[in-house]
Amino acid sequence: MLKTPAFPCHALKIPIGKAKGFRHSLKCRASMAEELNITLPDDWHLHLRDGDLLQAVAPHSSSHFGRAIVMPNLKPPITTTAAAVAYKDSIMKALPAGSNFSPLMTLYLTDKTSPEEIKLARRSEVVYGVKLYPAGATTNSQDGVTDLFGKCLAVLEEMVEQNMPLLVHGEVTDPKIDVFDREKVFIETILQPLINRLPKLKIVMEHITTKDAVNFVESCSEGLVAATVTPQHLLLNRNAIFQGGLRPHNYCLPVLKRETHRQAIVSAVTGGSKRFFLGTDSAPHEKQSKESSCGCAGIYNAPVALSAYTKVFEEAGALDKLEAFTSFNGPDFYGLPRNTPRVKLTKTPWKVPESFSFSFGEIVPMFAGETLDWQPSLV
Repeated sequence: MLKTPAFPCHALKIPIGKAKGFRHSLKCRASMAEELNITLPDDWHLHLRDGDLLQAVAPHSSSHFGRAIVMPNLKPPITTTAAAVAYKDSIMKALPAGSNFSPLMTLYLTDKTSPEEIKLARRSEVVYGVKLYPAGATTNSQDGVTDLFGKCLAVLEEMVEQNMPLLVHGEVTDPKIDVFDREKVFIETILQPLINRLPKLKIVMEHITTKDAVNFVESCSEGLVAATVTPQHLLLNRNAIFQGGLRPHNYCLPVLKRETHRQAIVSAVTGGSKRFFLGTDSAPHEKQSKESSCGCAGIYNAPVALSAYTKVFEEAGALDKLEAFTSFNGPDFYGLPRNTPRVKLTKTPWKVPESFSFSFGEIVPMFAGETLDWQPSLV
């Protein structure tokens, strides 16, 4: 639902000669919107951590999203269904009173994961995916897979049988491969051969960063291969890491890429394709862990994610397509019902806090100290 000010479309200087009936009218209304009312979104890629950090960040995600696919890269990682159930219990205890937020758990794929564990995961009704971290690819990935086809093929075949999605961190870890090329090489050497080998395996390519990934996802069968997209990869390019000095709070993995890649992702997401959906990859780290001689990778975007995504769609003149990306495409891919509660996005400028302070330290959010135009609130 869009609420718009009472002035004509031509005031926006949209070339009327290119207008095409209702679709143009709807896009015009969307571009003028002062308030949006959409189905409550879900976050299909989220890091909640554990311990004090979990207690600190869970309220931010639970206030903006109905459900979230929760990443399993803890220390130790969540490699069994029993561990996933216990982790879910910890998350539920960390939620604010009265919260209806539902964590959807995942398993951490290792060289030792068994097909029987996949069967247990499916029967649990707690686990909704299995995460592939190539060993050494990102935070807490040292226990990840070293040989996908040599050591995990039986597990992947069982995942096909159980209709269990494989959630992929799509980067090779060969130090000889340039860090900016690792997604492209992963597609060529791992992901395409995997699909050729197991064409019925459901795959989510997480936090895509390149035009190559966009083209790959669009070339695959709809409903079998999809991708999550983060606000940082929609709004920032690799210059953001270095502007005016080293910007550790803009450092994430996969690393930000060239502007041409950012534009390709924006075009794919705002074009209305069902293959792409919201996944923040919100990854909190304590401030000192980011601002150090070897800073952690990860951007904490949970407090600003909905505002940031709305900014992307507004700038693209595609606010009419925002709801599908945030609220429909994800549950449809996972075979889950869409949410029924709604969230209101009001065009009211607000300043992002410089940081969030907790007993253990500070967390610096994405766009710290900057002003964003859209504010979300539950209806």
